[in-house]
Amino acid sequence: MTRTIPFPRSANAARAQRKKTLLLPMPHHEADRLALHVHIALDAMRHAMGNVHAAQTLCQAMILTGLLAETGYGAATFEQMRDAEKVIATAFDQGRDRDVWALDEDGFEQFATIVSTYDYQLRRAPLAAVADASDRLDRFRAGESFDDVARKRA
Repeated sequence: MTRTIPFPRSANAARAQRKKTLLLPMPHHEADRLALHVHIALDAMRHAMGNVHAAQTLCQAMILTGLLAETGYGAATFEQMRDAEKVIATAFDQGRDRDVWALDEDGFEQFATIVSTYDYQLRRAPLAAVADASDRLDRFRAGESFDDVARKRA
């Protein structure tokens, strides 16, 4: 009968494994799952078939893309993010006022670039960087300003 080789599983070994995992990009299947949600939202908004959830998904992807670019993963300029913020704000206004959740062609092009960058970031950035950006977004959504979040990090 074959026996398994007993490997010591100490707390230190588990901690070292977690640290190592955080240095690697997220598994491809998880990156694909996250990216798919954003691509579906973008397509829905392009075809004027979006909803508040699709707009929120794009908004969150935009913020995460900016935060990850800020730490050196992917390229996104301040101007690009500012312009995209105006586009998504307009989409929210239209959705709220007329129940039309859509992006015009220019808005779609801007968000297509952001979504492509987000895809790249999910596949290349270490899991620790993605988790940190996600944590910063969660704290921002809870009411903290990005300045407060940045001060806490320093």
